[in-house]
Amino acid sequence: METEKERRMETEKEKRDYQEYVGKMTPKVNAGLQMAKAFVLGGAICCLGQWIINMGMGNFGLDRQEAGSWCSLILIAAAVLLTGWNVYPSLVKWGGAGALVPITGFANSVAAPAIEYQAEGQVFGVGCKIFTIAGPVLLYGILASFLLGLGQFLLGW
Repeated sequence: METEKERRMETEKEKRDYQEYVGKMTPKVNAGLQMAKAFVLGGAICCLGQWIINMGMGNFGLDRQEAGSWCSLILIAAAVLLTGWNVYPSLVKWGGAGALVPITGFANSVAAPAIEYQAEGQVFGVGCKIFTIAGPVLLYGILASFLLGLGQFLLGW
């Protein structure tokens, strides 16, 4: 029959073994390097967007709002195509949040589940899974804007 002290020692050993296992299995991340990569990739996406706006205004005679709309459409289309060609996931793996935060990341979060679950059919595959990743962003974004708008209305700002 084990004593209480032996059981506690065994539990402590199991905890140490588990912590050691987690330490071995957890990938080591260089936060500085990851932030630099995110900055470079996110900056490159934003520079591309600014270039599209400048081209729209300078070469095609669009006003700022029209050029911005075209920029959004082109970046979304590019992200969806790159997701379909399995290029965007590589960019996300390399640049992390730099690829996920701009509008291209949102397009990727809608396109990726649609592509992944298309084999399950249009209704139960694509229809049910398309907003798996983007759904919470939409839900809480809409809720936050509603609450802020209600607050503004009630406080008369």
